[in-house]
Amino acid sequence: MPPQGSTIVMPADEPHAGNIELTENTIIVVLGASGDLAKKKTFPALFGLFRNHFLPKDVKIVGYARTKMDHEEYLKRVKSNIKTPTPEMEHQLDDFLELCTYIAGQYDQDDSFQNLLKHLEELEGGREETNRVFYMALPPSVFIPVSQHLKRNCYPKKGIARIIVEKPFGKDLGGSRELQAALGPDWDEQEIFRIDHYLGKEMVKNLLILRFGNTFFNATWNRQHIDNVQIVFKEPFGTEGRGGYFDEFGIIRDVMQNHLLQVLTLLTMERPISFSAEDIRDEKVRVLRCMPPIEPGNTIIGQYGKSVDGSKPAYKDDDTVPKGSRCPTFAAVTAYIKNERWEGVPFIFKAGKALNEQKTEIRIQFKDVTSGIFKDIPRNELVIRVQPNESVYIKMNSKLPGLTMQTIVTELDLTYRRRFSDLKIPEAYESLILDAIKGDHSNFVRDDELDASWKIFTPLLHYLDEHEEVVPMEYPYGSRGPKILDQFTESFGYKFIENAKL
Repeated sequence: MPPQGSTIVMPADEPHAGNIELTENTIIVVLGASGDLAKKKTFPALFGLFRNHFLPKDVKIVGYARTKMDHEEYLKRVKSNIKTPTPEMEHQLDDFLELCTYIAGQYDQDDSFQNLLKHLEELEGGREETNRVFYMALPPSVFIPVSQHLKRNCYPKKGIARIIVEKPFGKDLGGSRELQAALGPDWDEQEIFRIDHYLGKEMVKNLLILRFGNTFFNATWNRQHIDNVQIVFKEPFGTEGRGGYFDEFGIIRDVMQNHLLQVLTLLTMERPISFSAEDIRDEKVRVLRCMPPIEPGNTIIGQYGKSVDGSKPAYKDDDTVPKGSRCPTFAAVTAYIKNERWEGVPFIFKAGKALNEQKTEIRIQFKDVTSGIFKDIPRNELVIRVQPNESVYIKMNSKLPGLTMQTIVTELDLTYRRRFSDLKIPEAYESLILDAIKGDHSNFVRDDELDASWKIFTPLLHYLDEHEEVVPMEYPYGSRGPKILDQFTESFGYKFIENAKL
């Protein structure tokens, strides 16, 4: 067992309905229960919480969607992506399914939501005080009507209501503000939990501890010591039949404006007064407000073509993708933070589909060692691997054992699966749903945070949408991305170590 460490002091925010833990009398309603997100993420996460006894006492789980199906068919969908490798887990799954019921209805009709209300009241058995958590596993086109119908028809008369909203939160600053304006009259900000599942990933949640719990990191976390930072997201598969949906958003909206920017805020924010939700989110917003909009000149975009051997299709080969689409499936952009700590340090975002590997990581490259006794000694790097194979390692210089004074790059390595082999890393959705049940907003996106993030990316997105002459560079499916990627990275100061390629 690893040695026990310190416990984080978590001071409570001012008590209100938004941060009270739900321990009983609770129903979780999954809207969009017949969809892929619910099937692949929401229900497996709820089962994980159930089997570890983290759900409220006597909880009920209600699915709601337009698809008409009987109870048996619904249960088949619920368990389709839940793995039960042991007989004990099979019994636990049977117990979990007993909590699950389903109601079919429309997303824009009061009658349908009245029918849902009737079912909720039957399950609640006439209890005076009831809590309802509404999980919106829905496409963005129905966010607004569903949230309005829920408030009008299914909001508890006495008790706590929470609404969990999935990204995307709009397509630009205007769309985001429209969504917030629609939610605002019906739902208090403390009732809204905007999920960015990257904030639930173990290594992302660890960033604040790494930064503020280690003096040697914190002392060098500034422009005097750090030359450049890369935040990289790579997927080895394409849109795989979802091209029509993806084409509405593109890689910048899908990954950069939310996932990677959230990682950046945790990496660069100042030390919060405490670990309370609002203190953390206040510091994240302060960083975002120091960031000017991304410049088109600091951007490259790409779109994957066929693989070199012809076995994998190009993005435009997807029948659901519009002909002549300019939608980027790859982008690299460079952002800056105009404050005393980070002035002049380039933050390079890279994200793409149909690349050569699956990887999300942060790569912090430090400045050159003072010249004199060394000639061209490589720079130090701190690498934080978010997924897969969570790890933290430092690339450092050491003497090569032997009779010479030759140096070699080596690593101080904390790989989670080796160091914490007896501990299970929870899934991001498990962690975030549990936070919502507890009323902890720390790992959810606040309205002003969302506004500030869209201000950084909206001008670039509009530029790319409006300038038809800007065409994505084609790169082969399964490659590292556009050919000029390394040149782009080097232009912002990154020095490649030996043959290392990102």
